[in-house]
Amino acid sequence: MNSYSAKILTGQPLRLAITVAGISLCIVMMLFLLAAYHGVADGSVEYIRKNRSDLWVLSSNAWNILRGTSILFTEDTYDIENVPGVKSVSSVLFLLSGIRKGDKQATVYLAGFDPEAESGGPPRIVEGRSVENDQEIVLDSAFASKFHLSVGEIVKVRDTELRIAGLSGGTNALVIQYAFVTLRRAQLLIGYPGIVTSFLVNAEPGADLDAIAEEIKFELNGVEVYDHETFLNNNIKELQTGFLPFIYTIAAIGIVVLTTILSLLLSVNILERRKDFAVFKTLGAPRGFVSGMVISQSIMISLAGCLTGVILYFPLVNFIERITPEISTKTSFLQIISVVTVVLIMSVISSLISMQRLRRIYALEAFS
Repeated sequence: MNSYSAKILTGQPLRLAITVAGISLCIVMMLFLLAAYHGVADGSVEYIRKNRSDLWVLSSNAWNILRGTSILFTEDTYDIENVPGVKSVSSVLFLLSGIRKGDKQATVYLAGFDPEAESGGPPRIVEGRSVENDQEIVLDSAFASKFHLSVGEIVKVRDTELRIAGLSGGTNALVIQYAFVTLRRAQLLIGYPGIVTSFLVNAEPGADLDAIAEEIKFELNGVEVYDHETFLNNNIKELQTGFLPFIYTIAAIGIVVLTTILSLLLSVNILERRKDFAVFKTLGAPRGFVSGMVISQSIMISLAGCLTGVILYFPLVNFIERITPEISTKTSFLQIISVVTVVLIMSVISSLISMQRLRRIYALEAFS
């Protein structure tokens, strides 16, 4: 059965090559979407994950930092520090800001933090060092690569010149990248010296975090306090809400295209071999033999497409990341297995759709 199925497929090499190419491109697209999503997911929340604090304090109307607006005041730091069980408090100010270098201009998600504090800075430095004074800035490494910036160069934020002290990793959220300056510099840029976005609170060992959170909410009106895991999950959910529907839509389109391509190819093969299938029925071929050939053809084509797609995927992704550094992907073996499994399932569904034509083939057609 398998040898005859392979003979049918190789009888039209150009058609087979075009079909395999179409399937492999669908696979590349689905793998790329998954990898891009995981790359964005890591880049968007790596800052929070690495700046591990016991509690995050924000305005009551904000529950994340990705798409939420929180306004607090520096003077509140002293009230939090006086809460029993609090070990340290770090202030962070987030704002969207433009960066210029010559005629190049781009927007970054600027994080102002206290270099002397325990938390709030870049999750990791991949080149150079973190900021030490108000005249320095740390840029995301993908952002710097895109605009051909390096450590030691001068960039402008508004009319202020800042020297690039270092490049950070884990700070690429695809549509925008993080940058880091001192808290004082960020406050001067926004024009309100006493404004912060969030307080990162670390507690004494063994302290009751729930009690500390309730006391902070009592001391400060209009704030909400989240433990680290809850706050991290809040930001992950916000990311999924904004990005996953797009991923699902494009993937669904790819699956429909893949199923359509296979169904059409198999239907054409059945029509072209109509008399052969009639002969099989006349000779009393076992039940399921003919339909089994159609399924085996579909699986063969899908496996060829999967193999071709996986082979093409990695050099294509490397090429895309080289020409567009802001696109960061993260591919795993599980992602590849998942996509291949979906493709094989859809190939079986495609064969079931095309097999409807077999019912219209009658044994007497062998003598026509």
